[in-house]
Amino acid sequence: MQPGRFKVFFYFNSAAFVASLVIMAMLQKESLIRLHVLEKAMVLDLFALIGAYAAGSCRDTSTSIYTVAMAGAVLIYVVIHIVFFQVDPNGNGRHQELDQYREVLLLLATLAATLTYQAGLTPPGGFWESDDKFGHRAGFPVLQDKYPRRYKAFFYCNAASFMASVALILLLLNANLYRPGIRCYALYVCMVAGMFGLMAAYAAGSSLHLRTSIIALALVIAVFVALVWLAIRLYQVSKKDGPSSTQEPGDEPKDEDDMMQEYLMLVGILGASVTYLTGLKPPGGMWKDDGNGHSAGNPVLYETNKRRYNAFFYSNSTAFMASIVVMGLLLSRMMRQWQQDRHRLPLWPMHTAMFLGMAALLVAYAAGSARDSCTSWKVTVLLIPIVAFVMCLFAFYRKKEEVKGGQKEEAGSRNDV
Repeated sequence: MQPGRFKVFFYFNSAAFVASLVIMAMLQKESLIRLHVLEKAMVLDLFALIGAYAAGSCRDTSTSIYTVAMAGAVLIYVVIHIVFFQVDPNGNGRHQELDQYREVLLLLATLAATLTYQAGLTPPGGFWESDDKFGHRAGFPVLQDKYPRRYKAFFYCNAASFMASVALILLLLNANLYRPGIRCYALYVCMVAGMFGLMAAYAAGSSLHLRTSIIALALVIAVFVALVWLAIRLYQVSKKDGPSSTQEPGDEPKDEDDMMQEYLMLVGILGASVTYLTGLKPPGGMWKDDGNGHSAGNPVLYETNKRRYNAFFYSNSTAFMASIVVMGLLLSRMMRQWQQDRHRLPLWPMHTAMFLGMAALLVAYAAGSARDSCTSWKVTVLLIPIVAFVMCLFAFYRKKEEVKGGQKEEAGSRNDV
């Protein structure tokens, strides 16, 4: 056992928890916000989280050091990127728009940090409950002993995503860092790297079977290729045509597309947060030991009802990848919006991907929440009256708006007479 490591984790985690409570109390005092005390408390909170993750996610000192070094590497990269690739240092006063993009990046980074912190401390497959004659030690990850390569892939991808997210949050606390970082796309690069780390960790940890992992990895590669192609294509178009106008979008009110963009981002965050942890810890739990034809760390549902498990796994994976795709496309769209480019992506592909993701999420819930087909079908059928009710409400309010519009037109015509 490692009492020293536990103490390090416990005190760092407790410090982060207490700092979070203090920050919530500080938010009630406007004077503390003006004195920048809140930022200092946030920095302390985030560094405590880094220490707790490094101590609790692994069992050896060298791996903990490598984990902390990832956060330092991200910070160094961002500083170098800003120094050598910064464009438009003054930003033409478009601080309001930069602050709006900061809110979106902060929301995404908070999501990734929350998911990866929990997944890193409680990896898929669980832990050995006791020492045994095969050399397994209590408290060590089952996945590390059964599938060491898969565990390393999951651990480092998850850790990279966590450290990138925490480093991004640290940078977003200071306007002198995040404004040039957004202008030169350094923070976008960090966020996209964190999202791909999240997808790779999901592919490595969501299934212990080679075939399903290959399929999940193929989805990750497909998303990666699509986003890279999209980025290259948009870059070529912008180089050829240039920006379409010089109008300051930060001074304009939000249009319907901007509001829909925020809505889709929130739905994508919801889908990713629900499906990531559920994919790593599927319904039914994991086997705790070897024996009777099963292996420790493997999903119980896979052994007892393979078809149901496959329906859950592929639907959940589709919903997760669709959510990541939507967030990636929206980030790309925001970059085009910052450049005031008329070649921005339309929103209908995001709508389609989000609809498919929510449908897959429904199938995953129906397959994973019950163990018999009848109950699963009942869960699915529940969607019909809900959709019908929403459509009726939509039709009612639309008719009401048409009546109001007709009355206004009639009143206007009378006034003209």
